[in-house]
Amino acid sequence: MFRSDDFIATEKTMRISFCTVCLLCLASSLSTLAADSKPNIVFILADDQGFGDVSALNPQSKIPTPNIDRIAKEGMIFEDGHSSSSVCTPTRYSVLTGRYHWRTHLQRGVLGGFSQPLISPGRLTVASLLKGNGYRTACFGKWHLGWNWPLKDGGTADDKGDFSGGFKAGWLVDYTGEIQNGPNDVGFDYFFGISASLDMPPYVFVRNRVPTEPATVEKAFHRKGPAGENFEAVDVLPTITKETVAFINDNAKSDKPFFVYFPLNAPHTPIVPTGQWEGKSGINKYADFTMQVDWTVGQVLRALDENGIAENTLVIFTTDNGCSPAANIPQLEKAGHDHNFIYRGHKADIYEGGHRVPFLARWPEKVKPGSRTNQLVGQLDLLATAAEIVGASVPEDRGGDSISFLPVLLGQATEPIRKSIVSQSIGGQFAIRDGDWKLCLCPGSGGWSSPRPGRVDLSELPAMQLFNLADDPGEQTNLQAEHPQRVKRMKAMLNDVIRNGRSTPGPELANDVEVVMVKPVPQPKRKAKKS
Repeated sequence: MFRSDDFIATEKTMRISFCTVCLLCLASSLSTLAADSKPNIVFILADDQGFGDVSALNPQSKIPTPNIDRIAKEGMIFEDGHSSSSVCTPTRYSVLTGRYHWRTHLQRGVLGGFSQPLISPGRLTVASLLKGNGYRTACFGKWHLGWNWPLKDGGTADDKGDFSGGFKAGWLVDYTGEIQNGPNDVGFDYFFGISASLDMPPYVFVRNRVPTEPATVEKAFHRKGPAGENFEAVDVLPTITKETVAFINDNAKSDKPFFVYFPLNAPHTPIVPTGQWEGKSGINKYADFTMQVDWTVGQVLRALDENGIAENTLVIFTTDNGCSPAANIPQLEKAGHDHNFIYRGHKADIYEGGHRVPFLARWPEKVKPGSRTNQLVGQLDLLATAAEIVGASVPEDRGGDSISFLPVLLGQATEPIRKSIVSQSIGGQFAIRDGDWKLCLCPGSGGWSSPRPGRVDLSELPAMQLFNLADDPGEQTNLQAEHPQRVKRMKAMLNDVIRNGRSTPGPELANDVEVVMVKPVPQPKRKAKKS
């Protein structure tokens, strides 16, 4: 549980249009915001939960989510909200930095449990920005952005995304030593959680910089690896929930506002609902686990209510990507449940089901209850939004892809805050939006659904996919042949976003590595002929 004494121990560009008139008309209301007491901010990021797995978004959902629905009822639904990627590590980077993850060396896939830190030293984060503006900042849950595990013989672990190599390196880690370049070094006063996904070793809880117990045994929650003797996967969600609630209780009456970043381990694999929730859905364990996620959200809302701070607390609930095939999608569909509602694909895909995610916000003092918006927003917009809420400026060389959605929250945005956003699949394939138009710079899903690269021959498919989401939200009709000029224009837009190192107005910035816009298409491996 959180302990207060531990707390101290630790255009060439894409020309996104801003409405000058809107900014001017917002000036008085935003100055009023600055004069008000700063709100607490709680950002809940579920793991592998689809758009259709929230009943407020999917009227036909078979998985009840009353607490998440309460956020929608008492706040705002963003119908067009997106993660930057259809897998987890990239999303987390973009959320915290306001910068597309593909500007780093992470061009595809995710990190492992022993990976080096993805957030570079000195990089502005939501946490460091808010900490610099008087907030107490805490992270509870799944980090999955890498950090430096100390080794017994000196140096730090580095699995370079190779989980088998990470497993071997895991026994060389000094689990009594201090972790460096983790949450405590990028703006978080306090951290409690796990290093990566709950199916990646090491299996230990970490409090601030040190595991709560050393990894002395081997366990496997899908992948074998070092684990704490007392660590069990089923305990993770209730434990991080308890820690989060304790932090809220301990800081509710403080003279400082707080920021809680709460990246859940669920309903990602291993799918391990507690006994209280197992069988509750009547569908399968994934549905049960999703109901437990909703319970976790309810515990946070209850803590805010009981401490009398709900009115001036901005709560955002969203997910890092769409539902995973590990949920047993055919079984969900047999029960009449559409995990991603009307959208095509799922986790890992470039299609909407991979990155169009639940995005709900409640702030009773400022946000009209029961409101909805079709404004295009991204999770990477949290940085600019937080800055505008507290009246802070973001340095021009930081957060170059983040746009404030505060005007949307306040119901005062009369023009689109952004007309475009970039998405990426697990394989690094790009898509870009231009209003209702979406261009996928690849054939197939770019991920795990059909047509899946590397599994089927995609050479006969068009190299690009163009969809009009207003008419075709399910991405069934490829219009690239009918609109070659639009394809050309949108490719040029994406090229500018990549080349300029930012997608907002400002001086050009540098990407960390060379970014390839159109990736080679993986083809199926041919079976060797028998002699």
